[in-house]
Amino acid sequence: MISSSKLKSVDFYRKIPRDLTEASLSGAGLSIVAALSMIFLFGMELSNYLSFSTTTSVIVDKSSDGEFLRIDFNISFPALSCEFASVDVSDVLGTNRLNITKTVRKFSIDTNLRPTGAEFHSGTTANIIKHDEQVEEESVEGSLTLTSRNFDKYSRLFPITVVNFYAPWCYWSQRLKPSWEKAAKIIKERYDPEIDGRIVLGKVDCTEEGDLCRSHHIQGYPSIRIFRKGSDIRDDHGDHDHESYYGDRDTDSLVKTMEKLVASLPAESQKLGLEDKSNGTEYRKRPAPLAGGCRIEGYVRVKKVPGDLVISARSDAHSFDASQMNMSHVVHHLSFGRKLSPRVLSDVKRLIPYVGSSHERLNGRSFINTRDLGANVTMEHYLQIVKTEVITGKDYKLVEEYEYTAHSSVAQSLHIPVAKFHLELSPMQVLVTENQKSFSHFITNVCAIIGGIFTVAGILDSILHNTIRLMKKVELGKNF
Repeated sequence: MISSSKLKSVDFYRKIPRDLTEASLSGAGLSIVAALSMIFLFGMELSNYLSFSTTTSVIVDKSSDGEFLRIDFNISFPALSCEFASVDVSDVLGTNRLNITKTVRKFSIDTNLRPTGAEFHSGTTANIIKHDEQVEEESVEGSLTLTSRNFDKYSRLFPITVVNFYAPWCYWSQRLKPSWEKAAKIIKERYDPEIDGRIVLGKVDCTEEGDLCRSHHIQGYPSIRIFRKGSDIRDDHGDHDHESYYGDRDTDSLVKTMEKLVASLPAESQKLGLEDKSNGTEYRKRPAPLAGGCRIEGYVRVKKVPGDLVISARSDAHSFDASQMNMSHVVHHLSFGRKLSPRVLSDVKRLIPYVGSSHERLNGRSFINTRDLGANVTMEHYLQIVKTEVITGKDYKLVEEYEYTAHSSVAQSLHIPVAKFHLELSPMQVLVTENQKSFSHFITNVCAIIGGIFTVAGILDSILHNTIRLMKKVELGKNF
C-alpha cells in the first residue's frame, strides 16, 4: 500500500499557508486585468469556433451525363405579338425544339409593358393548312378593298366584317388570294350586302396601309381577322376585341366558316354576341392579340451542353417583313438551376457573401432598338454559366446554384431578327466546403489562453512587486 505521505510528495501544486502570503494593490489590479483579458480572449475564441469558415476550390463539374438544366425567364417584348411569339431551344448535340408551349405563358402587353388582359392562349392549329391548288385562272375580285379612310365605316356597318391583311410580296398571301376572292364572291352572291347586310369580306394591303395594319397589331401575313359590330371598342389601352382565323385557306373551308358565322345571326337582326356558337371549329378561330407586345414567362429544360435559347416570330403559314420586326426586350428575370427561395439565398449570402452575386445578372436590364441601329437587327446575349455548390461539413449539399456572366451585342441579320441567348456552360465548377472545427482544438486554445495569461500575469506581478520593493529601499537609503 502507498502511504498518503508518499502520495503527497508528487503534488505539483503545493500550498502556501495563507498567513505566509501578502496581498497588494498592484497584484489586485493585475489580477483584474488578467481576468478581463481571459474573458475577452475566451469570447474571441468561442466566436471563432462558432463562425462559418469555408474553403473554395475549382474542380471538374460532377454533373451526371444526361442531366438537364432548368432556365427560368420572364421577358417583355414591346413590339412582338403573342400571336407569333415562339420560344425555341437548340444545342450542339442536335436537339432542336421549336415553339415550346407546355411550360411557357404569354401575356399581351402595351408599350408601357402593362398587361392588357388575361393569358394569351395560342391554342392548336392544323399541322398543314390547306390551300387551293395553284391553277392559272382568270382573276376574280370579290372582296372589298379597305383603307384607313373607309375601314371604320364598313366595320361598323356590317355585323360581321372579315378582313384579309396581306402583303403582295408574301408567298402565303399569294397562295390565299385566289381562294379569298372566290370565297368573297360566293358570300357576296349568297348574302348580298345591299339586301342581306350581315357579312362582308374585305382586304387590306399592308404595304400601302402600314398605319392601319399596325393599329390592329398585324405582324404576319396573311392575317385574317373577324370583326363583329360593336366589338371593336377601344379601352384605356386602345385594344381591339376581335378574332383571328387560323383554319384552312381553300375556298370551301373559307365559305363554310363564313356561313357558320352568318348562321349565328338572325337575318333581321344586326346584333351578335361575342361568342361563336358553332361547333367543330374551335381550332380555327381564337381571340386576336389585344396589343402589339408580349410578355413571355416560364421555364425550359436544356442539356448541359452549349446551345441557344431563341425567342422570335414563327409561323408555318405566315410571312414576316424582317425590316419591320423589332426584337427590343426587357429582361425581368433570367436564372438557371433550381429556384432558390429568398430566405435560403439570404442565408447563403450571409454565410458566403460572394455567392449569388451573379445569380441574376441580366435582371432589370433593357435592350431597346430605337431604329437608330437600322432594320433586321438581331439582339444576342452570350452567357457563360458556372455551377457553384456549397457543401457542409457533413457532406450535405446546402445549395446548388448557377451564376453567369453576360455580354450583349446587336448584329444585322439576313433572316427574321431574333432575340438569342447563347449558353456556354463551363466544364468546371466552384466547390465551397465548410471547414469543420475540432472541439479538442477549442479546449486546447482555451486552456492556453487561461494558462498563458495566468503565467504572464504572475511574471508581471513578480517584476512589479520587486520593483516597488526596490524603490522603497532606495527611498529609505538602504543598500542591498
